[in-house]
Amino acid sequence: MPHPPTSPAPRRTPRARRAAVACLLGLMVLALAATGCGRPGSPPVKGPRGSDLPRYPVARNFSLPASPIWRAAARRGRLVVGVKEDQPYLGERDPATGTYSGFDIEIAKMAAAALGFPERSVVFRTIASANRETALQNGQIDLYVGTYTINAKRRRQVGFAGPYYMAGQSLLVRSDEHDIHGPQDLAGKRVCSAAGSTAYQRIRADYPQAVLVAYDTYSVCVDNLLTYQVDAVTTDDAILLGYAAKVPDQLKVVGRPFSREPYGIGVPRGDAPLRFALDDALAAAEKNGSWRAAYDATLGLSGVPAPQPPPIDRYPAG
Repeated sequence: MPHPPTSPAPRRTPRARRAAVACLLGLMVLALAATGCGRPGSPPVKGPRGSDLPRYPVARNFSLPASPIWRAAARRGRLVVGVKEDQPYLGERDPATGTYSGFDIEIAKMAAAALGFPERSVVFRTIASANRETALQNGQIDLYVGTYTINAKRRRQVGFAGPYYMAGQSLLVRSDEHDIHGPQDLAGKRVCSAAGSTAYQRIRADYPQAVLVAYDTYSVCVDNLLTYQVDAVTTDDAILLGYAAKVPDQLKVVGRPFSREPYGIGVPRGDAPLRFALDDALAAAEKNGSWRAAYDATLGLSGVPAPQPPPIDRYPAG
């Protein structure tokens, strides 16, 4: 007996789409719980393979007695570096192994090697954006390498080597979002960023009609974006491209960058000798190809080719 003709599937309403996404995320939660590989709703950990990462020669007989931070690190036998743990291809921690990976992590390893510390002597410590200056000032960490934008306000509190990368603020939205093309479209929209970040401060100052939401980490913002609790996530384009590359069918970066964000290595403000030594390390890495190799093995996996490194700002001590 012939089957009756099949009618076209009805179009899903926004409520039905949200229900479908919630169902999909529910399945992801079960899978993640079974494998122990990440937080519910978060994009999966996806980063460089260890075999593809460059190796950095460790400076032999290196000494920097004029730097109190270097002397303390040398005495304890390890360098403590503050980083991010939730930024794909930049600074991400695999919860299953505890291993950190990404471009910022490679910059930290590269800098440590130039200061005489092999990779096994580098300790990474996750520090939220809002706590970076405090962590450097109270000695909780020796350096900070984690999408740390250099600006005048921060330079009154900490020192900066570099910059080693130039980013720009942008917007991450869901793939089914068609009304947000740039910051001019954020009026009445719920926009998420990290507390204490320059991205948060810029939206608050320049686009006050946006409804700002802040969390300690961008990964929580992305979780909320995927579950329709916010309309956009804003931070540097390098960070957002990493998230979009992990789930390209669900997320996209829109518009052109609307700022310039020079990333630097944060150091305690009074330790100019350490800052100058790190400037030298970055300059050497850019010249010998280590910087490019680190980029290609990490942030380059997002599909964006390596840019020209920005000029290093060797500002005087004081």
